[in-house]
Amino acid sequence: MAGPLEGVRVLDLATLFAGPMAAMFLGDFGAEVIKVEHPSRPDPSRGHGAVKDGVGLWWKVLGRNKRAITLNLSTPEGQDLLVELARSADVIIENFRPGTLERWNLGYDRLREANPGLVLARVTGFGQYGPYARRPGFGTLAEAMSGFAAMTGEPDGPPTLPPFGLADGIAALATAYAVMTALRSRDATGTGQVVDLAIIEPILTVLGAQPTAYDQLGIVPPRTGNRSVNNAPRNTYRCSDGSWVAVSTSSQNIAERVMRLVGRPDVVDEPWFATGAGRVEHGEELDAAVAAWVARHTREEVLAAFEAAEAAVAPIYDVRDVMADPQFAALDTLTSVPDPELGSVRMQNVLFRLSETPGGIRWAGRPHGADTGEVLGALGVPEAELAALREKGVI
Repeated sequence: MAGPLEGVRVLDLATLFAGPMAAMFLGDFGAEVIKVEHPSRPDPSRGHGAVKDGVGLWWKVLGRNKRAITLNLSTPEGQDLLVELARSADVIIENFRPGTLERWNLGYDRLREANPGLVLARVTGFGQYGPYARRPGFGTLAEAMSGFAAMTGEPDGPPTLPPFGLADGIAALATAYAVMTALRSRDATGTGQVVDLAIIEPILTVLGAQPTAYDQLGIVPPRTGNRSVNNAPRNTYRCSDGSWVAVSTSSQNIAERVMRLVGRPDVVDEPWFATGAGRVEHGEELDAAVAAWVARHTREEVLAAFEAAEAAVAPIYDVRDVMADPQFAALDTLTSVPDPELGSVRMQNVLFRLSETPGGIRWAGRPHGADTGEVLGALGVPEAELAALREKGVI
């Protein structure tokens, strides 16, 4: 299972969560990823969330396809070993506060001297410069500062944060894209470069044209709950069996099909129904009609009727439903990975399918420092020196 990124070597120095996830995406498609952790302070994701038999389950996903080594980068010996690793690397991903690598004598100037083609991806909350650059930065702060939280939640409720690392996940995807862009440039020019990715920025980008709408029209998006400011009906609706479904009417013909299905064909001929904005102005009426119809049917009945009408609907799933869904099964979205610690672990598969050079999960997250001897031994470090480094706390 080679993968299209076979031959690309990545050093993952980052922790929680965007940087390591970006490295995971690269590893999923064949990159050799070496996870570098502190000898006594491992990546906090090893203990983040659910734990089974002392083994962190989030780490099994985030650490997949990575070899795990330890280096104390605050020591001269650890710094020298990282430079030796960088000589044969294509990418380093780090998320220390700006200035930390430089304080450790591991700035890009030294790394580039060892390897002119090296791409250094720096993933921080606020970027490498500016008034907030040295602040601690987490995805939650990006969700707050981007405008996401301000527009999320019920109109009369507080701003709402997602219950998972949304900004981190978006930043991880952006980092992987940035790394591949920089590698494409390196392949053309022979010269590496620094990627400066601020977690506050990718989530702002995916929020759409909000800055442009404010710039041109002074529009500040309100909180609308599950409704949309662009079309209606669009909401979640409770079925007669207590389950929930989501309905979307982003296109005119779908909106017409939904309203005919729920017994309100009369509204389709109203002049205001011809535009999304017009339907939003009558959202209460449209929502009430859909909600009343859905409430008289079970979820299976609703899904079947919408499918027959070629209208857009989806069940509101929890993880149990996701694990049992036939569409996810057909796509192999969830796959089982053999693991020496847990036997077998089910997790999300690689992000997309390539017809000729597919990616894959070779192994789940490895134990802390499991590959230190092998990786440093390949640099020519003899066993006696490795033992001395362990004694000093360098590895």
